[in-house]
Amino acid sequence: MNKSEQSMLFDNASFDSDGLSKPKDINTDIKKPLAIRMRPKNLEEISGQSHILGNDCLLPNLIRADSFGSIILYGPPGCGKTTLAEVIANETKSNFIRINAVSSNVAELRDVLRIARSRPESRTILFIDELHRFNKSQQDLLLPDVEQGVIRLIGATTHNPGFYVNAPLLSRSHLFRLEPLAENEIIKILDKALSDTEVGLGDQNCHASDNILKSIAVLADGDVRRALNALETIVIGKSENSEITDIDLQTYAKERQIRYDKNEDEHYDTISAFIKSIRGCDPDAALYWLAKMIAGGEDARFIARRLVIFASEDIGLADSQALPLAVATFQACDFIGYPECELNLAHATIYLATAPKSNSSYLALAKTKKYLKNNPLQSVPLHLRDSGGKASKQMGNSKEYLYSHNFPESISGQTYMERPQKFYEPKEVGCENAIAAQLKKWETIKVKLS
Repeated sequence: MNKSEQSMLFDNASFDSDGLSKPKDINTDIKKPLAIRMRPKNLEEISGQSHILGNDCLLPNLIRADSFGSIILYGPPGCGKTTLAEVIANETKSNFIRINAVSSNVAELRDVLRIARSRPESRTILFIDELHRFNKSQQDLLLPDVEQGVIRLIGATTHNPGFYVNAPLLSRSHLFRLEPLAENEIIKILDKALSDTEVGLGDQNCHASDNILKSIAVLADGDVRRALNALETIVIGKSENSEITDIDLQTYAKERQIRYDKNEDEHYDTISAFIKSIRGCDPDAALYWLAKMIAGGEDARFIARRLVIFASEDIGLADSQALPLAVATFQACDFIGYPECELNLAHATIYLATAPKSNSSYLALAKTKKYLKNNPLQSVPLHLRDSGGKASKQMGNSKEYLYSHNFPESISGQTYMERPQKFYEPKEVGCENAIAAQLKKWETIKVKLS
């Protein structure tokens, strides 16, 4: 890497009167997007995140004392991970190097680390956006310099670090989860952006009512960057000295896309909420999560497969129609597809959510597997063994078997295990009430025959 390329690594840094590097003030460049220009410059300006930035919290104390090591910031898009990283560098007057794991590679990472080693006095903070995109070898490459304090790593990720960040690197870092911003916090930021003449949209002299700002905040889904981008787009389309109207907002909202990543955390979190809502007998919540998945482009067959699993795991014998309905829903999704199969999914979702619930089959199987694992394997009793073939007959297989249909209610009184065990316990719900009564009646008959 030549000197010109090396200097590019520090293009976000400038130096104060003491010769220490600090993040370059990028907020004042009016050509940059509003979301970047409005970024806070210090801890006091950051909105929300009181759970990690409150007065009694660990992170602000570490920053003010400049005594932190490496940090991983974890949270959804637009919650302020990059902003917080820049503020930390600002507050500590550290040299700030920013790379994105999507476009970076091992060669660039080696150069960054080598330069940081050559400038120990600058207290380098290496900010890696989308840290989860680094593979194991790239993450391992950071370990020695993180361990020795050559760099202080700040990683940002929208994914659960426990799944995507190497355990050694995770153990050397403080983990902080950032939450989506509340509506009231986003409204305050939007209001400030409208009036700020230095870095905001104040020169446009556009106005918006509280209801309009609230509607933009709702559309943003806790993503302040999305909210500011929306405001900027709407204001750019307006003339100066004008009022943002409901029509302006409706025009913008037509292009709205919900936040849903079909292959990442949002995918798993939403299907989890969907299944738990059905299990909790709440068809309205289940329909909401279903609609979100449909709007996000989730595979209909994936949703239907989960319904098939749910039908046996959580309803089972309490309503034996649940499984055929779920299977039929999967088949419908397979050969009909969107958008028509949305109705099939809604049909099945409401049915399963309002059906009686029983996990007795699930519990019975788990109990049986545990018994099988922890006890000697039972042999098949002689009277139950296959009698096909001459040798089997000579051994007496099935000779003493009592054909169940020859007895009242098909109860012969024979046992079907060497050491009988009880695994299935019906619940007093739905159709299992009748099953429980039937089993009790058969048990009485068996006792009389014994």
